[in-house]
Amino acid sequence: MAKTEIKSYSLAEMKDKYIGKTGTVDRDEYEYELNMEVLGRMIKTARQERNLTQEQLGELVGVQKSQISKLESSTNSATIDTILKVFKALKAEINFNVKLEKQMIKLA
Repeated sequence: MAKTEIKSYSLAEMKDKYIGKTGTVDRDEYEYELNMEVLGRMIKTARQERNLTQEQLGELVGVQKSQISKLESSTNSATIDTILKVFKALKAEINFNVKLEKQMIKLA
């Protein structure tokens, strides 16, 4: 009885096959939604670690509780300004990486 070799695929290969190649509309939308979901989870985790309610965080930032809820559940896109205000209110450090044509740019 011959053994059959199992082919393994990388995550990138699976995304290329089932979502689309990098740079396509479907892939860009997927990556954007994924990033927003991760960002929402970070905000929620940081808020909970600071023992703040959504309403309390909203008051610190100057927005309604519903805005914080939407940020945490990734149901709307947020401006960079709002995101920075949220993390500042949480006394959390946030870092951005910018990549231009495979070259990382560091912001000091």
